[in-house]
Amino acid sequence: MPLLILNYFFLFVGSVSSSLLSKYYFIHKGSSRWVSTWVQSAGFPLLIIPIWVPYLLKLTKRQPFTDFNAKLLFLSVFVGLMLGLNNLLFSWGNSFLPVSTSALLLSSQLVFNLILSVIIVKQKITFSNLNCVILLTISSFLLAIDSGNEKPEGLTKEKYFVGFFCTIGAGLLFALYLPVMEKIYRKVYCYEMVMEMQLIMEIAATVLAVVGMASDGGFSEMKAESEGVFDKGRGVYWATVAANVVTWQLCFMGTAGMVFLTSSITGGVCMTALLAMNVVGGVAVFKDRFDGVKAISTALCMWGFCSYVYGLYINMKKQQKHNEKAGETQMINM
Repeated sequence: MPLLILNYFFLFVGSVSSSLLSKYYFIHKGSSRWVSTWVQSAGFPLLIIPIWVPYLLKLTKRQPFTDFNAKLLFLSVFVGLMLGLNNLLFSWGNSFLPVSTSALLLSSQLVFNLILSVIIVKQKITFSNLNCVILLTISSFLLAIDSGNEKPEGLTKEKYFVGFFCTIGAGLLFALYLPVMEKIYRKVYCYEMVMEMQLIMEIAATVLAVVGMASDGGFSEMKAESEGVFDKGRGVYWATVAANVVTWQLCFMGTAGMVFLTSSITGGVCMTALLAMNVVGGVAVFKDRFDGVKAISTALCMWGFCSYVYGLYINMKKQQKHNEKAGETQMINM
């Protein structure tokens, strides 16, 4: 439980902060989507801490990367490249859309998450998770209808819808990532191995981003932005980049831990709940429009999350009663 709480804390801080910092970068004349993609995975050296510290402090006798075979390496690289593509789609969407709209659109990943979890890890469909999916689908549909009133000043309708569908695409890829990782984690026996796989994934995603930056002028864009394009100055620019690197790593680290300790669908639901916090953050920090349609969408998002959590609570109670009855039966038989 302490490890679960710690990972959700990382997820909470990382998810909210990284979304706001990414938007801050674009608002203040940052324009490179490859730079925005790169910062999402470039913090992979931070994962050395949860990998090596337990071993150095003798909290575990297992040496890092023990039992890390070629199959796990291949799977980690493959999923890492998929994650890198997801990061690029997110950057495109976030560069065009307000934080609040982007956050609510990303809630659609839970729909894909449930469907893919059923297919990949044989997730059972219950009333609570189905109700959650329906409510979040309606939430995203309302945003799509209202999207004409949300287009930022100076942005063409075509580019707005590119951002809209890139965000949906990012949600789909991330929804695939969660159950795939749950299936892989079933063959992993400790948290340290999860972080080791995450390290390889982030390295693969970073390599993809670096190749994209090198081929599309991303490094020269970064230099130009730091030397004057970014309107808050050189110091604030590099502070923004560094903060993005750290918070994104916290977000992905927390996500991996949540999936390993619970399930892909629970991890997806927890992330969806945090999207409502991103909506509030976008309104509070960047003064995003928050009209009736967006308020209803946010309410539906939270309703769906609460429905799912309540369903989990009921299932836990039933499981507890079942275990108690089994224990009583065993005592009688003895």
